[in-house]
Amino acid sequence: MKIVLPSVAALSLLGCVAKAPESSMGVVSKSAPGNWSSTKQAKSGVDAHWVKRFGDSRLTSVVNEALGSNYDMQIAAERVKRASEAARIASALSQPQVGFTTRGEERKTRFIGFPFGGAITAESYGVDLKVDWEPDIWGRARAGKSAAIAEWQAGGQEYRAARASLAAQVCKAWFAIAEANEQVALARKALAIRKKTEEAVRDRFERDLRAEGGSASQLRLAQTDVAAAKADLSAKQGNLETARRQLELLVGKYPAGKMSGRAKLPQVPSSPPAGLPSELLLRRPDILAAERRYASTVKRIKEAKLALFPSFKITGTSGTTTDSLSNIINSNFGVWSIGANLFYPILTGGRVRSEIRVRKSNQRAALASLHKTVLNAFGEVEQSLSNERWLQRREREIREARDIARDAAKAAADDYRDGNGDVLTLFAAESRHIQLESQYASLRRLRLTNRVDLHLALGGGFHVAK
Repeated sequence: MKIVLPSVAALSLLGCVAKAPESSMGVVSKSAPGNWSSTKQAKSGVDAHWVKRFGDSRLTSVVNEALGSNYDMQIAAERVKRASEAARIASALSQPQVGFTTRGEERKTRFIGFPFGGAITAESYGVDLKVDWEPDIWGRARAGKSAAIAEWQAGGQEYRAARASLAAQVCKAWFAIAEANEQVALARKALAIRKKTEEAVRDRFERDLRAEGGSASQLRLAQTDVAAAKADLSAKQGNLETARRQLELLVGKYPAGKMSGRAKLPQVPSSPPAGLPSELLLRRPDILAAERRYASTVKRIKEAKLALFPSFKITGTSGTTTDSLSNIINSNFGVWSIGANLFYPILTGGRVRSEIRVRKSNQRAALASLHKTVLNAFGEVEQSLSNERWLQRREREIREARDIARDAAKAAADDYRDGNGDVLTLFAAESRHIQLESQYASLRRLRLTNRVDLHLALGGGFHVAK
C-alpha cells in the first residue's frame, strides 16, 4: 500500500489537462462582406432585450413561461447534460483506474503415481488494490478530451439557439392571436354591414316589386354577400382558435384553444442596429455551434492518427495474501507488484487507417456544414432587412388607403344623414374601409413577425425579466 499510492500520485503528474480547441472561425471569416447590401447601417450593438422592446408585459411573461415549461427545451437541456457527461467520460479514460478486490480460494491437489499417494488442501485469501494507467505520452487522450469539450460547447450553443427560437415562436404565436382577434372583430363588423345591405336591398326590391319594376338579382347578390361574410367570420374564428392552440403547445399546456384572448398587436419598435456581417460570426449561436463541431472533428482526426503510435500501460497492485482468513488485513502478509507493457500496432486489418479516413470525411462534412450555416445566416439577415424595408413601405401605403377609405365612409355617412346620399353607397364605403383595416392588421403582424426574424437572424439575445 505504501508503494502504490505514491506511484499513483507521481504518475498523475505526468498527465496534462485538456483544453477546448482554438477557434476555427478563420476558415469562414473571409466570406463575410464589409457591410450588408440591404442597409447602409453599420452601427454595432445588437439588442440584448428584444422581447421587452415590444412593450407587452404579458408577452414577456408568456415567453418566460415557455422557456420553463416547453418540452423541446427540456430535451435540448438534456442533450447539453449528455455532452457534458461525455466530456467527463473522455477525461476519466486517461486517468489512473483504481479498483479494490477480495479473493478467497481453496485448492485440493491429489498425488497420483507417487509412492506416498494422498492429497493436500490449501487455502488462500487476499485483498488487493489495483491500479491501471495508460500514460498519454503522445497526446491521443488529450485530443479526444479536447474534441469532447468542443462537442459539449457546441451543445451549449445549440441550447442557446433553441431558447432564442422558442422565444421567437412564442412572440409570433402571440402576434398571430392578436391579429386574429382584430380580424374576428372586423369580420363581425363586415357581417353586420352585409346584413344591413341585404335589408336595404330587400326593402328596395319589395318597393320596386309593388311598383312592378322589382328585380331579384340585386337581392340574391346581397344574400350571397351575407353568406360569404358568415363563412369569412367562421374562418377567422377558426384561425384564432388555431393560433391559441399553437401558443398553448409552446408553453407546454393542453391545447384547449383558450389562451391569451386579450392579446393585442403592439406598435412596431424602432429598427435594431444591424452591426457588421463579420460580427455575426461571433454572435449567432448556430454559427458558433457549427464551428465547435468542426473544431471537434479536427481533434478527432488527431486522435485517430495517434492510434498508430505505440501505447504504454502500467499496472500495479498492493495487498495481502495469506492462508488464513484471520490474517487477511495483517500487514505482515503484504504483497505488491508493478509492471508495464508496450503495444505497437503492426497489423490491424486496415482498421486504424480506415478510421482516419472516416474522421477526415466527417471533418469535410463539418466544414461544409459550417460554410452553409454562415451563408444561410447572411441570407436570413439580408432577407429580413429587405423585408423590413418593403413591409414598412407597404404598411405606409395601406395605412394611407385605409385613412382615405375611413374618410370616404364618414363622408358617405354624413351625406346619408343629410339626405343627399344612398344607403348602398354608405354600406359599400364602410365595407371597403373594413377590408383595408383587415389588410392593415395583417401587414402590422407581418412587420412584427419579420422584426422577430430580424432579431433572430442578427443573433440578438432575449433576456427577459419576470
